[in-house]
Amino acid sequence: MTTYDDRASLGNSPARAESRVGDDLTATMERVRSSVEAVIEGKPEVVRLSLTVLLAEGHLLIEDVPGVGKTMLAKALARSIDCSVRRIQFTPDLLPSDITGVSIWDQQRRDFEFKPGAIFAQIVIGDEINRASPKTQSALLESLEERQVTIDGTTYELPSPFMVVATQNPVEMEGTYPLPEAQRDRFMARVSIGYPSADAELQMLDIHGGVNPLDDLQPVAHAHDIMKLVEAVRNVHVAESVRRYAVDLVAATRTHPDLRLGASPRATLHLLRAARAAAALNGREYALPDDVQALAVAVLAHRLLPTAQAQLNRRTAEQVVEEILQGTPVPTVAGQQSGLAVGGGYGRQQFRRP
Repeated sequence: MTTYDDRASLGNSPARAESRVGDDLTATMERVRSSVEAVIEGKPEVVRLSLTVLLAEGHLLIEDVPGVGKTMLAKALARSIDCSVRRIQFTPDLLPSDITGVSIWDQQRRDFEFKPGAIFAQIVIGDEINRASPKTQSALLESLEERQVTIDGTTYELPSPFMVVATQNPVEMEGTYPLPEAQRDRFMARVSIGYPSADAELQMLDIHGGVNPLDDLQPVAHAHDIMKLVEAVRNVHVAESVRRYAVDLVAATRTHPDLRLGASPRATLHLLRAARAAAALNGREYALPDDVQALAVAVLAHRLLPTAQAQLNRRTAEQVVEEILQGTPVPTVAGQQSGLAVGGGYGRQQFRRP
């Protein structure tokens, strides 16, 4: 039987290029990545995280100021995959039934007929999710976690693959309702796009100044292809030491003095799934501590609540996670060198092994 250390030391072997998570996954996701990056200029790490969440069977929360391409990213990802897509514009008067659906009395059949809501799609784009009331936001809870909707005592399964890509404006902006902790915890990762560089913005003006970049976007992968890749990602090996490392990181958030709410066990599970997907995107059939490190901020930070004193000191949840990463011992794995750059495209900084 191949040990974990053997897997790590053989990571660059040509034989591994033929692994079940290798060629097919890499080729398919490379097509999707190129398609999305044709629309989103200069943000490769954001696109990569979106693909990681897709393969990890999670949901993505995109938070940033208006006009930086949050909805454009969600639409580009949806159009790059040949599957059903629905868009929900969240507003204060949106009703829960607009999302989940409603049972309507049919006079001819003399029975209730269920009319599915916008959540019944493989990729659902929730635009400005925090502009709806908490009552309407709660309509997403069951679908985000259990991938089903229950109406009038009847449960309806949602299609596969199923992914919600939600955008929200910062809570300091007018007309927003903070997402409840239970809902934030159901999103696997949160990402901020940020402003583009001057060169990327100039290129955007040259290419997209007179046309909508989404008009020419064609699907480059099918839904059944994505499901095959999801199944492959589930089989990515995660050694006990890497699992223990993820547990230690999450446990540290529950005792940190600057946090009044740490990460949940669901966060540990999401971190592990995301690490599997990241390993697969890198052409490996085993996860490394670097995969966990690279994703820790995106997966954990949005679930944490800083204390009042930490907020007064302008301490953010992201800073706390970075501090925990620096203070948590990293498992030693054969085949890795000290000072290895972490992230593989996620924009993470370099860490030194203790």
